[in-house]
Amino acid sequence: MTDRHVQPSGAQLLWGDRSRPPRGPKPTMSLPRIVEAAVRLADSEGLEALSMQRLAGELGVGTMSLYRYVPSKDELTSLMLDTAIGAPPDIGERTGWRSAMETWARANVSVFERHPWALALVTRPRVMGPNEVGFLEAGLAALRGTGLEPADMLNIVLLVNGFVRGSAPFVADRGSDGPQMISAAMLAEFGQQEAFPTVCEVMAAVAQRRPRKADVPFEYGLRRVLDGIAARIDSL
Repeated sequence: MTDRHVQPSGAQLLWGDRSRPPRGPKPTMSLPRIVEAAVRLADSEGLEALSMQRLAGELGVGTMSLYRYVPSKDELTSLMLDTAIGAPPDIGERTGWRSAMETWARANVSVFERHPWALALVTRPRVMGPNEVGFLEAGLAALRGTGLEPADMLNIVLLVNGFVRGSAPFVADRGSDGPQMISAAMLAEFGQQEAFPTVCEVMAAVAQRRPRKADVPFEYGLRRVLDGIAARIDSL
């Protein structure tokens, strides 16, 4: 029996020739134009504002005409995500794996700074597009020559990638050290100091400290993650 490769839904749109017009009458639209308009809409109003009807209105065409180019909203959001991710960073000139991985992580998190809605899409099962696979290629290439086994290389890239995505909400506001989800003052206002004494102590101390770039959650966490990877490489 011969195994047959079953192409996942949406793979053809992601990996095929996006500039090729659909069959039928002469097209008045193009797939790249549709995707770019969808990205702009999500950037300005969020992913929840996106619908095929709304997108058609933005483009000045009938809703059904969009389906000549993209069969479903799910396939549209896959194209949007890969477009938002963009080209991977060029880490070829970087000296050493750590510098390369730091550049890779910063390029990765910048995707979610530019397109916050993309964070909701990367947690869904999906076909990875060329740009996302390009990021994977760049991350793995950064670890070449370290002596790591292939499985370690992949796990490390996934580790850094997971850290980036977990930190993405905290880097939305670069002007602070992250969202203030809780504070000692708020707990005191509701008479909760005794219930959460350690939280109050730590948050009060942090509030009194002059903010430093090194204390920003993303910066701090990235250093610690890379320190752990360095320890693993040094142990080989």
